[in-house]
Amino acid sequence: MTKARAHIYVTGRVQGVFYRSFVRARARLLNLNGWAKNTMDGCVEIVFEGETEDINTALDECKRGPPHAQVTDFRVTWEKHRGEFAGFDIKQ
Repeated sequence: MTKARAHIYVTGRVQGVFYRSFVRARARLLNLNGWAKNTMDGCVEIVFEGETEDINTALDECKRGPPHAQVTDFRVTWEKHRGEFAGFDIKQ
């Protein structure tokens, strides 16, 4: 298995609809580390670290999001795994 890091920016109706909680739940189920936070421009920024296959599974689910979210743009940048996180957190 190959470890990787994905840095994601999600645009649309993704704030105030439990999107970050949805992301955290998926990350924990897939044993991914990292964080999610709201940005000042209304997006959600996410960093996932873990097995590439598990990250891809999380990305597929995050493109849909929770029931009240509406994702209009989803940008992913792949990076080298750094191993700097222990667990998955929601940042303020």
